[in-house]
Amino acid sequence: MSDLGAGTDAGAGTDAAAETPDWEKRFRAPRVSLPDWAEDAPDRSLFVSNATGTYELYAWDRATGEQRQVTDRPNGTTDGILSPDGEWIWWFNDTDGDEFGVWMRQPFAGGGTDEPAVPGLEASYPAGLALARDGRMSVVGRSTDDEGSTIHVVRAPGADPVEIYRHRESAGVGDLSHDGSLIAVEHTEHGDAMHSTLRVIRPDGSTVAELDDTEGGTVELGLEVLGFAPVAGDTRLLVGHQRRGRWEPMVWDVASGEETDLALDLPGDVSAEWYPDGSALLIAHSFEARSELFRYVFASSELIEVETPAGSVSGATARPDGSVEYLWSSAAEPPVVRSTTGGVVLDPPGMKAPASVPVEDVWVEGPGGRVHALAQKPAGATGPLPTVFEIHGGPTWHDSDAFAAGPAAWVDHGYAVVRVNYRGSTGYGREWTDALKHRVGLIELEDIAAVREWAVTSGLADPDRIVLAGGSWGGYLTLLGVGTQPDSWAVGLAAVPVADYVTAYHDEMEALKAMDRTLLGGTPEEVPERFEASSPLTYVDAVKAPVYISAGVNDPRCPIRQVENYVDRLKARDAVHEVYRYDAGHGSLVVDERIKQVRLELDFAARHLR
Repeated sequence: MSDLGAGTDAGAGTDAAAETPDWEKRFRAPRVSLPDWAEDAPDRSLFVSNATGTYELYAWDRATGEQRQVTDRPNGTTDGILSPDGEWIWWFNDTDGDEFGVWMRQPFAGGGTDEPAVPGLEASYPAGLALARDGRMSVVGRSTDDEGSTIHVVRAPGADPVEIYRHRESAGVGDLSHDGSLIAVEHTEHGDAMHSTLRVIRPDGSTVAELDDTEGGTVELGLEVLGFAPVAGDTRLLVGHQRRGRWEPMVWDVASGEETDLALDLPGDVSAEWYPDGSALLIAHSFEARSELFRYVFASSELIEVETPAGSVSGATARPDGSVEYLWSSAAEPPVVRSTTGGVVLDPPGMKAPASVPVEDVWVEGPGGRVHALAQKPAGATGPLPTVFEIHGGPTWHDSDAFAAGPAAWVDHGYAVVRVNYRGSTGYGREWTDALKHRVGLIELEDIAAVREWAVTSGLADPDRIVLAGGSWGGYLTLLGVGTQPDSWAVGLAAVPVADYVTAYHDEMEALKAMDRTLLGGTPEEVPERFEASSPLTYVDAVKAPVYISAGVNDPRCPIRQVENYVDRLKARDAVHEVYRYDAGHGSLVVDERIKQVRLELDFAARHLR
């Protein structure tokens, strides 16, 4: 065991640390996630930190100040949950990042060995977990390629799990009511993996209520579980909906069927969680790459701003005393866990991450509407500059005014960095997010091309030295982009990408197969022309730019075989390329490995740009 400070950078404050470049310091500097806390023991918290050089779970007893490392695995651990009574820590045990495994648990106080939390369940992909306040019952969601989605109830530790739900399509556990009598399930039985519907069931599997904005899959309106009211006997469920073209919260009483529309009149996507006494909601509003917090009071229907600095709040929670803790950063300033009571909640010791440069907002007219991009460049630099288009993953995600060590590393090396919130990104309304159907990849690249044109005509980017880069979906768009737009990009850098869409579909985890069927309108056998049009492998012979690819050999999302198929085609035509394979899954939780990959990308770009 070690506390948070024990594994910090050994060279902090020494000559060795002084010689470490700023871009590496940003990766090595100890970070912490927003601490989660036990509902009935709020002094007991769980958080993630990279203090040892690998992201692992840590327990924190706020009453005593004691911290201890909970997990210690070669490839790291980030998925964990505290039982409501604060007695147990559950963590997900996969194999080297393959996301396939079982839940383990250990006492919060330590001193015991890890044990299987649900001995009767075989390994699977996780699909939600909810623990009852009595410390005994648990509800476990699972997903496997053979079984589809299943949900199991375990009445007491060591008891045999009982299956209460099964379906071929994606589904998962949303939440468990305060008294343990109601289970909220998100499912896509209608076949649209982008728009879930809700079902509330009892622990015996019988149905209590249903809410379906998709009208059986005929309407593209999703729902999401935000949580049951944290009050005994309260049957209200906080739900996210898209009825007005963006994500907003409402309250659904599953016993009476009454729906309370909050109508908050905020322009962006809105999420929410309950204050611990159930009297108010903590509102998180995300709009045009930035976020802010509010308190919504039920008694007065009043929306009160919770003051936070300009930038992005990547997580927030309301404490029993009414204070709010939140994880904040901006593109220029590193992340910090703050409280509305003033000061920093959890400040890891050791080396601090150097600041970077702020972002500039860019709006460009694209073929599907205005495209928002974020641009950074070295302080005082004038263009045209070598420029990296760093494309985000997801695709249902977005780049924001938040601290990111990767883009900051490029800026430190003299590059401008442009990040594009293409169609498919969140935070710009439902139509923008849902625009990807059928012409997957090609639509996003149209928006990226429009922003590239702006970058050149504005004088920011040197047209002969523009790099297309990204990870996951961003890696996919990189390989698709260097094939479909071969004259636009001087170098391509693709991390954990989809490279051969058909093979990727057949090898990936079942939940992603469902998403691909939704995006493309069927399987590769049903709509072969769409898979062909959207697959980087289709265009590999047109690639002119040198290509660098990194891939995790245990990746269940972008499996290694389809990457190898693409690489074989590059080899066959003696195309300039390099491949780096590493022993992990969809990315790495090891700091040294992350630094190595960024260094390899920096070196590849430097060698192939004039």
